[in-house]
Amino acid sequence: MNIDKAILRFAGIMILVSLGLGQWVSSYWFLSTAFVGLNLLQTSFTGFCPAAIFLKKLGVKPGAAFK
Repeated sequence: MNIDKAILRFAGIMILVSLGLGQWVSSYWFLSTAFVGLNLLQTSFTGFCPAAIFLKKLGVKPGAAFK
């Protein structure tokens, strides 16, 4: 697995979990969904992703987007 796939999987899991928690626990969890979406949007423009930096330090192979 490379960093690109790991980031997409992590973002997808976070969105689904926060949507579920927002539906069944508290609507404040929808703020987490918005945060993940905004982070994906800013990453598409700037190429900067804090999670990619963290995964690179853990030794995950770089992909095409995050080198």
